[in-house]
Amino acid sequence: MRPNQFSAETAQKLAEKLNMPIEHIVHTPPKVIMEKIAELEKKEAEPTPIEETND
Repeated sequence: MRPNQFSAETAQKLAEKLNMPIEHIVHTPPKVIMEKIAELEKKEAEPTPIEETND
């Protein structure tokens, strides 16, 4: 299987966002990368619970 045809800049951004080494980004199938991006977006879209304060 050929490595993904990402630019170096895109690979770096994906590696940071997905918390994966660049080498893994380049060799991971595009379908898997898209699934990981979708999971990350879903997590970011979830509202964070507001902590209750007892004042």
